[in-house]
Amino acid sequence: MQTSFSLARLADPDVAEADKILRSCVHCGFCTATCPTYVLLGDEDDSPRGRIYLIKEMLENDESAHREVVKHIDRCLSCLGCMTTCPSGVHYMHLVDYARAHIEKTYRRPLMDRLVRRALLRVMTDPKLFRRALFAALLAKPIEPFFNLIGLKPLAAMLRLAPWRVPKRGPAAPAVFAAAGARQGRVALLSGCVANVLAPNINKAAIRVLTHHGFEVVLPRGEGCCGALAHHMGRTAEAHAAACRNIDVWSREIDGAGIDSIVTTAAGCGTMVKDYGFILSRRADYAVRAQKIAEISCDISEFINQIKDLRYVSRPSLKVAYHPACSLAHGQRVTTAPKEMLSKAGFVLKDIPESHLCCGSAGTYNMLQPELASRLRDRKIANIDRVMPELIAAGNIGCITQIAAGTPIPVVHPIELIDWATGGSAPSALERIGWADAIGGRNE
Repeated sequence: MQTSFSLARLADPDVAEADKILRSCVHCGFCTATCPTYVLLGDEDDSPRGRIYLIKEMLENDESAHREVVKHIDRCLSCLGCMTTCPSGVHYMHLVDYARAHIEKTYRRPLMDRLVRRALLRVMTDPKLFRRALFAALLAKPIEPFFNLIGLKPLAAMLRLAPWRVPKRGPAAPAVFAAAGARQGRVALLSGCVANVLAPNINKAAIRVLTHHGFEVVLPRGEGCCGALAHHMGRTAEAHAAACRNIDVWSREIDGAGIDSIVTTAAGCGTMVKDYGFILSRRADYAVRAQKIAEISCDISEFINQIKDLRYVSRPSLKVAYHPACSLAHGQRVTTAPKEMLSKAGFVLKDIPESHLCCGSAGTYNMLQPELASRLRDRKIANIDRVMPELIAAGNIGCITQIAAGTPIPVVHPIELIDWATGGSAPSALERIGWADAIGGRNE
């Protein structure tokens, strides 16, 4: 794509990076086939190629974002399916993130939109506050249709997604979980904000599997939100502050007792942490450490696949529909590790038709764009039903929550199944198919 940025504009490193990305696009349109919003709406402006044109025009002219551009950028899920299919290697993720930052600086959103976004960013990045919000949601869930009726669709969507029962608290930092037997290594586990409140059993399962196989697990003091939500809302300063805080925390662990890896059970967080090196590349005080953190970060499925001789026990060979979370499959390009991990454990994997299309979760998307998100979820569930699984596995809390809201089929994290297969507890979600009595010996 030909661009015409002025030399003055190109002096801005962010603009220069955007120009480089724009010039790599060759207009081929391969991205349209894997873009969920284009598949649903058929609007060129709601495809990656169309958004690239809109971003180019906005940035080249150094103009404030206007409502029409914001509408189409907001509809982007950042699923990054376009990056997987792009033959030219267009780094759409960094381009759309910069566009969102530009929108945040130059566009004043309607009052309700501003309030909802601020509330989501405040509540969802603070586990204690998020937990309190879930208790409040229990009281408001019965009147969810009323909020929808009066046009408060984001609030109605939040209430629909909130569970009817607030889970017990998950493992809290600071904590160190000792390895069973001879220590093979030491890892930091990213606690996460939402996952550790909505589904604490995911991290508990990860800790059990890791310690059972000789790895000491640390939840470092001071670790917090990875910064992904702020980053995708264009709140650059807040995102960078969150990233720097975590880098400081993990750097202290590296310099102290040492850690071999930073392991994540939430794919969205993992994508963000693996991008710390780029995000902070122009921070002289953080660039080197950020790159180091990014290099030793990995998804739990990647780490488990590196462990030799996992100690399995006999488990039912259940039919599992594996949903590849977009942030894992497209953002991190981790596609085979989760499936190999589950297959080795004895589960029968079923590939979902149109598995490349997003389920509609996408961080806060299912609350900010509830109608499109619901259509994508229904399409995803219809495709899952075609393979007739006994349960669904997904490596991201957002996907688990989104899909579970629309189907009676149990939805679990792959690490919960690995925990079960290596002697731990059966995932609580399996009560629906009668396997809750298959309890192992490592319940805590």
